[in-house]
Amino acid sequence: MGLRFPHRFGLAAGFDKNAVGIDALGALGFGHVEIGTVTALAQPGNPTPRLFRLTEDRAILNRMGFNNDGAAAVAQRLAVRAEKLDRAGRRPELVLGVNIGKSKIVPEDDEAAVLADYGSSTRLLAPYADYLVVNVSSPNTPGLRTLQAVERLAPLLEHVRRTADTASPDRRVPLVVKIAPDLADEDVLAVADLAMAQGLDGVIATNTTVRRDGLRTPAAEVEALGAGGISGVPVATRSREVLRLLRERLDGPALVSVGGIDTPAEALARVQAGADLVQLYTAFVYGGPLLPQHIARRLAAFDAAR
Repeated sequence: MGLRFPHRFGLAAGFDKNAVGIDALGALGFGHVEIGTVTALAQPGNPTPRLFRLTEDRAILNRMGFNNDGAAAVAQRLAVRAEKLDRAGRRPELVLGVNIGKSKIVPEDDEAAVLADYGSSTRLLAPYADYLVVNVSSPNTPGLRTLQAVERLAPLLEHVRRTADTASPDRRVPLVVKIAPDLADEDVLAVADLAMAQGLDGVIATNTTVRRDGLRTPAAEVEALGAGGISGVPVATRSREVLRLLRERLDGPALVSVGGIDTPAEALARVQAGADLVQLYTAFVYGGPLLPQHIARRLAAFDAAR
């Protein structure tokens, strides 16, 4: 992406939705932190309870619904952070990703409104992002995943690219798209082809899954919890498959693997399978605050030995 990362391992979007813990998270060992998902408009998210542990599966089921303070508030927070860093005369090694999504009240079938919504977030946040992520893959905003179809995704990415270039005229902000594990193989390949055709800087694979098969948690218990996306170990197999598909197809854009990475060995396996960067989310809950350091050190040792 034209960026220098301290190492390959980072924190996926969803944990720090409002940019309140960026540097503290970096101190735990993450080389990059992806904040968000941030929407143009502040929104409370879905009704609670909306987050559940599936401990037998080392997984999480969530239907958070992009609860966040909105792009203006997050941008102000990032501006304060940037000012403090400038006053201190330093630039952290930590790489900051900003993940943006659609506001819930914006109809997914109104293309102009969708473009304007993503454009608003881009204008406010691109100046502070080391890289910018277009999230079209959460299952918890109605209709959002329809934007993954290439005929909908192409104009959206073009609009975000133009808006980011206008908002940050002196620095080209790398643009990345995040996709779902539930896409059919041919749709994954179509996104890869689109990424290369548009000159995207990266693809993040994958988000949470709406599939419920293969879980150790009893089916009746999972059904009682209700709708939502599942993250953690159950996503690992499909995430590896999508990684393989993208690695065979992509030539140029960076490939970021996320989904079911819960040990240093699994993180290394993703790198050996072709991931340029790897991210964690759910395993941070189960593995605790020392896990990021363990994974970062293992990947750094691998790269040093090459």
